[in-house]
Amino acid sequence: MAVSAPHPALHAEAPVLVIQPSRGWVPLRLEELWAYRELLYFFTWRIIKVRYKQTVLGAGWAVAQPLLTMLVFTVFFGRLAKVPSDGYPYAIFSLAALVPWTFFANALTQASNSLVDNERLLTKVYFPRLLLPTASVVAGLLDLAISFLVLLALLPLYGIAPSWRVAVVPLLVAFVVLVALGVGLWLAAVNVQYRDVRHVTPFLIQVWLFVTPVAYPSSLVPERWRGLYGVNPMAGVVEGFRWALLGSGSTSPALLGVSGAMVAVILVSGLYYFRRMERTFADVV
Repeated sequence: MAVSAPHPALHAEAPVLVIQPSRGWVPLRLEELWAYRELLYFFTWRIIKVRYKQTVLGAGWAVAQPLLTMLVFTVFFGRLAKVPSDGYPYAIFSLAALVPWTFFANALTQASNSLVDNERLLTKVYFPRLLLPTASVVAGLLDLAISFLVLLALLPLYGIAPSWRVAVVPLLVAFVVLVALGVGLWLAAVNVQYRDVRHVTPFLIQVWLFVTPVAYPSSLVPERWRGLYGVNPMAGVVEGFRWALLGSGSTSPALLGVSGAMVAVILVSGLYYFRRMERTFADVV
């Protein structure tokens, strides 16, 4: 019986990847996200499927959340408290802010729990841990897209015609994604060490809602405090959405500028803190 010689490729040495714990302030190595982009896609798709599995409304929850909150705000803030709305119907005024806010709140909650919820995965196989909070934020973009289309459909009912400013919306979406990711990285890393972060996050989001001009216009804030008010990055996002969709003239360059700077600080510091603590995740989680 003739025996064929083994193929030379079989004797080639397989590439070896050595994984060592990092020390100190390490490089971000963001190129790993691109190298593991397929895994990021599967993580994102898994989150979407789990979110809508065995639900009655399915993707309808993406519409129900901001709409129901809009109704509550309209009754209590618009009708009873008589909160001004820059001359626009209060319902559409609040909904224009609730669409990005709902995405931010949900993405922040999912990202902060992403490491703890995937405890078994973290302890069994190596992959860039940054993929988990990133996938949690990216998965929320589907809900944002659905609710945004509903918002666009409602604008003509209130006599509002979208203008060229709608073209700025993708930049605002990128803005709110970076805000959610930056804060989510901080909370996810801290949540591994201190599990009560899971209980603090809903309270943080609730307080953040009322210091953001969602139920009221930023025009109520005195002009001299407008720049300081922009320290809250979501203030710039909310006012940006209203400016793009409603044509609201209350947007302040100082507010947007300070909000943009804060996004950069939160994101970069969150990335470095997450990478610094990453070496302990598998042991502590």
